[in-house]
Amino acid sequence: MSDAIAIDPSRPDDPEDRRRRIFAIVGSSSGNLVEWFDFYCYAFFALYFAPVFFPEGDDTSQLLKSAAVFAVGFFMRPIGGWLFGRIADRLGRKTSMMISVLMMCGGSLMIAVLPTYASVGHWAPALLLLARMIQGLSVGGEYGTSATYMSEVALKGQRGFFASFQYVTLIGGQLLASLVLIILQSVLTAQQLTAWGWRIPFLIGAMAAVVALFLRSSLAETATKEDMASKESGTFAALFKHWRAFCVVLAYTAGGSLSFYTFTTYMPKYLFNTAHIDKITASQISTAALLVYMVIQPFFGWLSDRIGRKTNMLLYSGLGTLMVVPLMTAIGATTNPYLSFGLIMIGLTVISFYTGISGIVKAELFPTQVRALGVGLSYAVANSIFGGTAEMVALYLKQIGSESSFFWYVTAMLAIAFIGSLIMPNPKRHGYLDGDGTVEEALMRKSRRVVPA
Repeated sequence: MSDAIAIDPSRPDDPEDRRRRIFAIVGSSSGNLVEWFDFYCYAFFALYFAPVFFPEGDDTSQLLKSAAVFAVGFFMRPIGGWLFGRIADRLGRKTSMMISVLMMCGGSLMIAVLPTYASVGHWAPALLLLARMIQGLSVGGEYGTSATYMSEVALKGQRGFFASFQYVTLIGGQLLASLVLIILQSVLTAQQLTAWGWRIPFLIGAMAAVVALFLRSSLAETATKEDMASKESGTFAALFKHWRAFCVVLAYTAGGSLSFYTFTTYMPKYLFNTAHIDKITASQISTAALLVYMVIQPFFGWLSDRIGRKTNMLLYSGLGTLMVVPLMTAIGATTNPYLSFGLIMIGLTVISFYTGISGIVKAELFPTQVRALGVGLSYAVANSIFGGTAEMVALYLKQIGSESSFFWYVTAMLAIAFIGSLIMPNPKRHGYLDGDGTVEEALMRKSRRVVPA
């Protein structure tokens, strides 16, 4: 491949250019899949390694402690979003993506070889926390850079469809982690999984990251030398000029992240703890739902190319606000695995209006010089505060006997996302990829109408 891909939307499409763009999408997606596989192995295998690192307490308290460490990994994301966003805007998207996947490799390998609480006492959870911080830093940088790269390299008029593959691979990483769990559950006993079997997926992830690093080394760059050389590239001063766009992204990412993690990573624990479905069946239900969820993402990306990103966002946040309380209540009240699957899929289908365009709908609101920083940091802040704490908040509220409060919490955040979606300008008319680039002016006018002084 050549060293750069032209991203000027006015350039006529040709077969060679299209081939290079598709190859770039595949290459960046492969690394994204590995990153999220490594990150989500922690969530899916927590049922087995929680007693190894946190031996005191009942099932809920052990899961709560492991969820707290999971949340700390999210708190590192804003630092990763800033660091890797700056690297991507100043040194190139490719460089940033290669560093992030290498760091994920190190974090996963560290978890795979960690000593247990029985061996080193309190050092075990401390080292687990350190490894999660490394992974959180990596993923914090991965999302913004890969979202930016895939949005820039996609074809005009098909950006939603192509950019949707970021979440295809993100969900694919979750799905592979869940599939590895089911396979290990079928060949190992619960005692073996708790003793040493939980280490296997982290070792697999570390090796896969090396392959992803090789694939990313052949990617073309989308940022131009002029943009990277600009003094404003990747700086907070330049990003502050677009603070309205930043706040809008925070608003709808908070609701999107919280609802996403509620219906994905927290769901197996909710099925086990509240619906009293056994661990293996709960894992199978979640895996089947993730598979369907992954497959439908390109449809919602394609749909946004037809009806507009803004319409997608209004449907996701509006319907989401109405659905959470009745859906979660119904899921917790049934032990029928088929009904549980159907109810979960209703929630995931609504969330797909957002996740199918999650990267592109942010990238369109920021100019090239601060696109990776704007996308990565805004996403990381909202995701760490609301997505990363979803399990911890849900488990804590259950522990104190107020589980339904969590459903209303998710509902409130989706209502805020709805307001953000109302304020958001139409990227086709006012966007930095295909529109006239007057995002700030459009946001100023929208804010005055939606939130009167």
